[in-house]
Amino acid sequence: MFSRPEQRSLFGEILDWMLAPLLLLWPMSLGLTWIAAQAIANRPYDRDLSDVVRALARQAEVQTAPGTRTPEAARAALEFTAAALTRADDEDRIYFQVLGRRGELLAGDPALAVPDNGAVAGTTVRFRDDQVGDEPVRVAWLWLAGRREGDHSEALVQVAETLGKRSQLATEIIKGVILPQFVILPLAVLLVWFALSRGIRPLARLQLRIRQRESTDLSPIAEGDVPVEVVPLVRAINDLLQRLDSTIATQRHFLADAAHQLKTPLAGLRTQAELAAREIDSGRGDPASIGHSLRQIARSSQRAAHMVNQLLAMARAEDAGLEERRRAVDLAAVTRAVVRDFVPRALQRRIDLGYEGPEAGGGGTRLMAEPVLLSEMVRNLVDNALQYTPAGGTVTARIVPDPFGQVVVLQVEDTGPGIAPAEREAVFRPFYRALGTQVDGSGLGLAIVLEVAQRHGAEITVDDARPRSDATAAAPGALFTVRFPLHADAGAPAAAPAAPAGRQP
Repeated sequence: MFSRPEQRSLFGEILDWMLAPLLLLWPMSLGLTWIAAQAIANRPYDRDLSDVVRALARQAEVQTAPGTRTPEAARAALEFTAAALTRADDEDRIYFQVLGRRGELLAGDPALAVPDNGAVAGTTVRFRDDQVGDEPVRVAWLWLAGRREGDHSEALVQVAETLGKRSQLATEIIKGVILPQFVILPLAVLLVWFALSRGIRPLARLQLRIRQRESTDLSPIAEGDVPVEVVPLVRAINDLLQRLDSTIATQRHFLADAAHQLKTPLAGLRTQAELAAREIDSGRGDPASIGHSLRQIARSSQRAAHMVNQLLAMARAEDAGLEERRRAVDLAAVTRAVVRDFVPRALQRRIDLGYEGPEAGGGGTRLMAEPVLLSEMVRNLVDNALQYTPAGGTVTARIVPDPFGQVVVLQVEDTGPGIAPAEREAVFRPFYRALGTQVDGSGLGLAIVLEVAQRHGAEITVDDARPRSDATAAAPGALFTVRFPLHADAGAPAAAPAAPAGRQP
């Protein structure tokens, strides 16, 4: 069994899509804030370290000048200067180092590592993060170039400071930035929830308006008081309501016409039955009169049955499940079978009924169709032609295959009175009958033909069978032409279609 997909809340989905980026970006904001806080905290302390390094470098240049002081005196002077410049406190420890031009330690802590990025003399103080023992420190250093021309030896001055004050300042900055976010974030979530609740309130009002409607109210929904984003949905609903109203009106009209058409044969049945019963009860019943009444009853019941069959055929033609029942059908075989079934009726009315076209199973006449509906369409076309063709006339059912394999054409031609151009669209409406005819029919045959043709993607046209000259103006005949599109999966043979056979009775 297939499980039903879980229904999703529009409110919850919008809320998720709004809060998910917010909750995802918040940790990223914390990380970026921490990095920025570290950079901000380093800036003032790096500036102090840079000043100390430059001052100590100037003192080192003086103390290391040739012939000025002994190494012990230079060491003492440098340590005194470093102690005066660094002013160590309780939070951080400061280390310094002064290396001579031959790399010898002149003063300071030997634990400081020599920079490994190459000796570049100049006035620019450089910084790095390092460790003294297991303690992280921030180191500032400066290389001192030789004094004499050609002297490429360099002295090194380094000052290192532990990170206590820096970490404390960075923590204060982060607290000042992040702590308000713990208040702002829940407030932002609450405001988003409130804004969404207010935003979708028009949808709730629209839903209430639709629920309060009567089942018979198919009038359009007003678009003026709905959000712009919902207007396309409301227009689609209005379009559906309009089509539903049109369909219901058509069905109501169809049922009214069907009831009116059925009332005539049923009233005839009742009248003839009452008449026959009255004559039998009076004892004066004439067998000929009773027989006439019985024949009228049979004729009325036949008309009622034909009407019911036509209504059922119309319902089958309008069935939405037509696509599932389609299969490859030979239109030539269907047409020949229908013509064969109508031969006795044509003989009875002295009408020449025949078939023209390829034999059944020939090429180019197979199409994807619903077999019952296709047969019903051909039957109604032939039946309509026989009804309107006078005795001594001719009715021809013809199949014309397309040599290019694009369409297959069905034609039904008669020698009846024809159909005036002004009525050629109206004859396909249910229960419509051409004016000036005395033909007994239901008025549904051509409506079924049009419905079946449309369901199969076919095109149907009505023309005169012969030119409306003076000699044939009274009986130009009618020519119904239905063009069916051929499909590759209909199983049509690849060979060229057979040449049309002659007329067959």
